[in-house]
Amino acid sequence: MKWIRYPEGVGMEIDVAGRTRTYTLVEPDGGHDRLLLVFHGSTQDAAKFRAFTGNAFDTIPGTAVAYLEGYRGNWNDARAAGRFPARLAGVDDVAFAEAIVKQHADGRDVYAAGYSNGGGLVIRLLHERPDLIAGATVIAAQQPAPSNFLVPGLPVVPKPVLILHGTADRIVPYAGGPMAAWARFAFKVGGDMLSAPQTAAYFARRNGITAEPATVDISEEVSRTDHRQDGHPPVRLFTVRGGGHTVPGEHRAPRLAGRTSRDVRTTDAMAEFFWS
Repeated sequence: MKWIRYPEGVGMEIDVAGRTRTYTLVEPDGGHDRLLLVFHGSTQDAAKFRAFTGNAFDTIPGTAVAYLEGYRGNWNDARAAGRFPARLAGVDDVAFAEAIVKQHADGRDVYAAGYSNGGGLVIRLLHERPDLIAGATVIAAQQPAPSNFLVPGLPVVPKPVLILHGTADRIVPYAGGPMAAWARFAFKVGGDMLSAPQTAAYFARRNGITAEPATVDISEEVSRTDHRQDGHPPVRLFTVRGGGHTVPGEHRAPRLAGRTSRDVRTTDAMAEFFWS
């Protein structure tokens, strides 16, 4: 392992599965109770994603944050119909996540959060290595449809899952199905996806929840759907009406990504769902 830059988090390198991988570690003053793995979206890296979110994840109390960096800006996620660099090169991003957990968790609980392509990698972790994480946050990403799923058939380990998605997402449509043709070309990925509500229902079934979900409006533009049942890890979906391909919170994404809601803050939603 090599330390490569400071301040605003310590940039590091680590050798994983024959490759040198990079990440940025941010540890709060006074110690921490948990480790959060954060996976950026396509064409981003740790620095770009931190800027994209206004460093919001750095401010979660009691949490050390590891911002992992994808191979050439991409993750080898759970979608079978991928032609992006990480897939073509056969990059083992699951092993990367495991290496960071071994290096920095020190027995603490580990959570994962991912945006877009990074959310797809979190979905892969939930199926392939659920033992690594205590819970997951999926932002602007969805469960692949069965015909597009890379890692089916593995044993189910129920985990709490938080999902946030905008109804006006032009890249990963809230209603599911295929991405728009321009997005498939630009991001080199395709295949059908479940809708955001279907994704929440999918993880609820995996968690053994048979009770009907309950939906409430928390503002004019945001609703919250909870899948809960005693004895089973919960699943929660925030639907942002008119929201774009963004991370809800105080920091607005570039206009091309669509509208960023401030009615729900992703990090506050995580703290309430997982740690309150």
